[in-house]
Amino acid sequence: QVTLVESGGGLVQTGGSLRLSCAASGRTFSSYAVGWFRQAPGKEREFVAAISWSGGSTYYADSVKGRFTISRVNAKNTVFLQMNSLKPEDTAVYYCAAGRGIAGRYEYDYWGQGTQVTVSS
Repeated sequence: QVTLVESGGGLVQTGGSLRLSCAASGRTFSSYAVGWFRQAPGKEREFVAAISWSGGSTYYADSVKGRFTISRVNAKNTVFLQMNSLKPEDTAVYYCAAGRGIAGRYEYDYWGQGTQVTVSS
């Protein structure tokens, strides 16, 4: 069993930065890949970024490549999403999820409650 708690969301101006954290409980967290997803009002949830269990592989949606960076510190059971050059269209509730699979094809078993990110124009 893995429990995920996101933090770090907030209100930021266009061009600003935020760092989201996903803190996990559970002894096996380091064996899971972790993904970040987001859902804006009236839209479907979309993939943002993912990282393999070791941190050796990362994957990004085209819309955030070059602006967002996903990383993890397994010793602290934490995954981060550094978001730079934020745009109003990045406004959404951001969720982290833990799952398993290979080569970026992950099935997510555990989800956090989400953290709101609002980018003002």
